[in-house]
Amino acid sequence: MRPTWILVVWMVLLTVAASTPSSIAASSAEPAPLPPIPLTLNEVLARIDRSHPLLKGAGTEKVVARGKLLTALGAFEPVLGNALEVERFTPAQQAQAGIKNTQTVGFNDTFLEVLHPSGIKGLAGYRQGFGTSSITIPDLNLGSTNQLLLGANVPLLRGFLVNPENASLQRSGLADPRADIEIAQTRQDLFLAAASQYWEWVAAWKLADVQQRAVKVAEDRFKQIEERAKKGLSSPLDAIEANQEVQRRREILIAATRGIEQEQYRLSLFLWENGAPMSPAGARVPDFPKVAPLPLPETVKADKLAARTRRPEVLAVGIEAKINNIDLELAKNNLLPSLDLSAQPVRQPQQYVLGLGYSGEALLRIPFLQRKARGEVLEAQGKADRLVLTQLFREQQVIVDVDNALSAVERSKQRIDAALQSLQLAKTLEEGERFRFSLGATSVLFVNLRERLAVDSESQWIRAVADYQRSLAQYQWAIGTWGKSQASAVPVTYQPRPQ
Repeated sequence: MRPTWILVVWMVLLTVAASTPSSIAASSAEPAPLPPIPLTLNEVLARIDRSHPLLKGAGTEKVVARGKLLTALGAFEPVLGNALEVERFTPAQQAQAGIKNTQTVGFNDTFLEVLHPSGIKGLAGYRQGFGTSSITIPDLNLGSTNQLLLGANVPLLRGFLVNPENASLQRSGLADPRADIEIAQTRQDLFLAAASQYWEWVAAWKLADVQQRAVKVAEDRFKQIEERAKKGLSSPLDAIEANQEVQRRREILIAATRGIEQEQYRLSLFLWENGAPMSPAGARVPDFPKVAPLPLPETVKADKLAARTRRPEVLAVGIEAKINNIDLELAKNNLLPSLDLSAQPVRQPQQYVLGLGYSGEALLRIPFLQRKARGEVLEAQGKADRLVLTQLFREQQVIVDVDNALSAVERSKQRIDAALQSLQLAKTLEEGERFRFSLGATSVLFVNLRERLAVDSESQWIRAVADYQRSLAQYQWAIGTWGKSQASAVPVTYQPRPQ
């Protein structure tokens, strides 16, 4: 019987050996699900740049700027006109003689009028005359009844190069850079709000994870003490106290869960997909990045100088000052007397029939009090003085914002170091108290107290790290990094494979 059993054993071993590689191959053929890609701050900012409604709405300012430019250019559009002039009259000699010989005369003008930004207005066209009387054309005649039309109106003092139409054109030229500044301001504010909300969302998940672990520890201890109480090895009051601690921690966990939901809803307002907010999955919560060293003093100085030239608040004051300078120049020009020279074809048919082809005019107007013009100058000058002070304030505000953000970064780093040391000490006390409890040298109350202190210390550390990341975002906002720069990350849509 011995060889038979040996043969059976060998057959079983061969069968197992033959089946093992196939089972390994089958298990390896099934790909393991990939972990979700963490949601980074760069991805959030890239999604804002791509699809946030407020940023798209700010982009429509470019369309408004083009509309303003076209409106201003409309004042200088060539205008094609046609005028038909007809009159019936009796010549003076025949009227005195009592002869009623009414005649019909007139002309048809086709002309093109153009206004130049300098204020000069030109006219060119063609006139065809008709009527029952003879027509004598003294100027630029093209035949018996045809005439070439040329005319101009030139302002020599008031209105030359500086006039309301030209001023409107210059203002419309500043509409496009003003739109760029408004877009930059919107991007800056959205990015800062998104960065702050993003780290609030990350911190909420981290705080809830701490409370989740605390609940698990309390539940395990409650089961252990409850079993000991049933065996008479522990007091029933210890089991009640352990259960009370479980319920207390569950209540805190529920509040932390509500905090997650609140921060997630708020973050979804910055993540838009297909025209609707998108809530990020909890599996995509990233870890906190490492703490970076503080920027060097030379870097901070360079950032301050750059921020004074690229912060939207400062640039907006500069645009307002340019617009006010246009208004001030126009107001000063209105103080000048007006002297207009004009030459144009006569517009009365009877004058045309009598042989008057062109008329020239020099018109001088000298206002005495000039109250309106002086009021406009004072108003523009006062606004210019105010803008100078506003510019000074904005530049100093930028410097204060940079210093404030740098102070926040420095203090939050110090908080992280202190909170981390406190957490390490709390963990040491927690482990020591648990060891004493296992020896029966202490009670459940003191263990719970040590664990609460450890949870509070870890929560303080999480808040300190989140504040540090928010202060970094505030520094980027203060130096104007997000004014025109595009986010470096490309938004991704990723779903883990089903298990």
